[in-house]
Amino acid sequence: MQLIQENPDLSAYLAADEVIDHHHPRVRETAERLARGVDDSYEYAGVAFDFVRDTIAHSQDSGDLRVTWRASDVLERRTGICYAKTHALAALLRAEDIPTALCYQYLGVVHGLVAVRFHGAWHRQDPRGNKPGVDARFSLEGERLAFTPDAASGERDHPVLYAAPHPAVLDALRSARDRPRLWRALPTVL
Repeated sequence: MQLIQENPDLSAYLAADEVIDHHHPRVRETAERLARGVDDSYEYAGVAFDFVRDTIAHSQDSGDLRVTWRASDVLERRTGICYAKTHALAALLRAEDIPTALCYQYLGVVHGLVAVRFHGAWHRQDPRGNKPGVDARFSLEGERLAFTPDAASGERDHPVLYAAPHPAVLDALRSARDRPRLWRALPTVL
């Protein structure tokens, strides 16, 4: 699949905003801690990916009812669904000057991923969190995502790389008081 940058300006994929708040002290402290002892940005990206995948619980898997969406809140509360986890990973990567996009798959509902820019190309990553049947890994050598869309069921990858969360995703997150309500409001199209 050919990935398409929504914004041709690569600096848009380094920007901070209300959601990808990588200037927040909690994000900065976490990024600095993760960067200690790594040799380069490639290694840092893998360490940050593993941190988000493994230490921030996917709220559906853990049963946590809280809804998080701002990167700093995800890092503080250590919970979130796929979108929230991608916001946290994007903030940690952008905090270390790694261009990071938000991207999506349609799997019956919209599923959130990130893409990192290395070696002149974008590489999609899925920090959703592993569980039985799901084994996502950081990779620049080919995708190791949590899910592969089933075209026969109408599932598909969405090729656009966004600099900020898609409005439909952000609206669902912001309007939900708890995860059960969020589950009913998840976007099915972008």
